[in-house]
Amino acid sequence: MVLEGSPEAVSSQSLDLRRSCPKGSRIFPSAGEGSLLHKEAVKYGELIVLGYNGSLASGDKGRRRSRIALFKRPKANGVKPDVIHHISTPLVSKALSNKGQHSISYTLSRSHSVIVEYTHDRDTDMFQIGRSTENMIDFVVTDTAPGGSCASEGQSAQSTISRYACRIICERSPPYTARIYAAGFDSSRNIFLGERAAKWRMPDGLMDGLTTNGVLVMHPTGGFSEDSAPGVWREISVCGNVYALRDSRSAQQRGKLVRETESNMLQDGSLIDLCGATLLWRTTAGLLLTPTLKQLEALRQETNAARPQCPVGFNTLAFPSLAQRGVVDKQQPWVYVNCGHVHGYHNWGFRKEKGGLERECPMCRRAGPYVPLWLGCEAGLYLDAGQPTHAFCPCGHVCSQKTVQYWAQIPLPHGTHAFHAACPFCGTWLTGERGFVRLIFQGPMD
Repeated sequence: MVLEGSPEAVSSQSLDLRRSCPKGSRIFPSAGEGSLLHKEAVKYGELIVLGYNGSLASGDKGRRRSRIALFKRPKANGVKPDVIHHISTPLVSKALSNKGQHSISYTLSRSHSVIVEYTHDRDTDMFQIGRSTENMIDFVVTDTAPGGSCASEGQSAQSTISRYACRIICERSPPYTARIYAAGFDSSRNIFLGERAAKWRMPDGLMDGLTTNGVLVMHPTGGFSEDSAPGVWREISVCGNVYALRDSRSAQQRGKLVRETESNMLQDGSLIDLCGATLLWRTTAGLLLTPTLKQLEALRQETNAARPQCPVGFNTLAFPSLAQRGVVDKQQPWVYVNCGHVHGYHNWGFRKEKGGLERECPMCRRAGPYVPLWLGCEAGLYLDAGQPTHAFCPCGHVCSQKTVQYWAQIPLPHGTHAFHAACPFCGTWLTGERGFVRLIFQGPMD
C-alpha cells in the first residue's frame, strides 16, 4: 500500500454520522444525548419534502417524516479527508474492513483503486439522508408520487432514490453554514464508487465522482422571497463540487465544472432533488418570516367568517380544519380551475364530449376540471401570511398569491432529464397558462 498525500494536502470536507432516534422532527446525535439539549439548542435549519402538505399519508414516524429539523449535536460527529491511498483492487476489501475508519473508495480499474481516508472533525456535524432505514441515516426519504403518497417499505426496491443519497454538513460555529455532498457513508462507514460510476481525478490530484442518479441542487436567485427567481439546476459531487447537469440523470459523462460563482452551500429556499423526492431547505432566519400553523388557522377562520356562498345553491361554504385532510366536507368549497369560480359541490354540468372529465361553470360557461379546495397546511412552503386567495391548478390547493406565483415558476426535476412545475403541497404537475387561478367567491369576500 502506497501512501500519497497528508492531512494538509486535502482541503475538501466530508463528515461522519452517529445515528440517533429523534423525537418529533428533531435530529439528535443519540438517544442518550438528547437530554443534554435544551430550549436554546442551535437549529441549523429544516428540510421539507415537497408533496406531502404537512405530514406523510401514513403519518410522520421517527426518521420517516415529511419535515425534519437539524440541531447542533452535543458532540461533533464530523469527519474530514485525511490521507489518500493507491492500492491494487484485490486489497480494497481488506482496506475497507476497518469499520472505525471512514473512507471513500474510487475503483478506477480491475487492478487499481484510490481510497481516501477520513478523520474526525470537531468543527462540524453531519446528517445523512437516503432511502435506507439503517441507523446511520438520519432522514429516511422515499419516492414521492403526485397526490402526496409515498412508496411503502415493500416498494423501496424499485425506488430511484439511493439508499445513501446525500449528506449535509453544518459548521458548529456561527454563521452555522450548511453544505451538501452527494452520497452518504454506509454501515461500514464507507462510500464506494464502482468501476462504472462517474469519477475522475481533479487538476489538484484529488479524486471526485457522482452517484448513479445524482443529487441536484437549485439555489433561487434572491433567496426564498417574492422577489426571487428560479436559479439553475446543478449537480453536486461526492466532494461537494458543483457541475452542470449531465445529458441524462445517470449518464457516464459528467457536466462541466462550475467554478467560483456557485457552491454547495445551502441557502434559504435551496431545493435538493434526489431523483424521486425533492427537498426544500429552510434556514432558521428564513423560517421566522413564514407563517405559523396558528396563523394559517387564523386565516382559515377569517375566510370562513366571511361566509362565502355557492352562487347557485346559496349554501354557506367553509374550509375544513387543517387537520382534516383527504375527506371532503359537505360545506367544502369547490372550484372550476379554468375560471376560478367557487361553488358548493354539485353533480351536474358534465361535458360529454370531454369524456365526462370536465364540467361547465354555470357562471361563465367555461369548461374544465371541477375540484375541491384544500388549504395548504405546510407552513414552510409559504412565502408570506397573505390571504388564501389563489389555488394551484389542477389540484386545488389554496394559499397566498405570492406563494402560488413563486412555485408556479419553479421547474422541478422529473425522470431522467425532464423538468415541470408542480404544486409543492401535493406534487401534482401544474396545468393551464399560469399553473394557478385567482379564486372568485360569491359574497362579501369578493
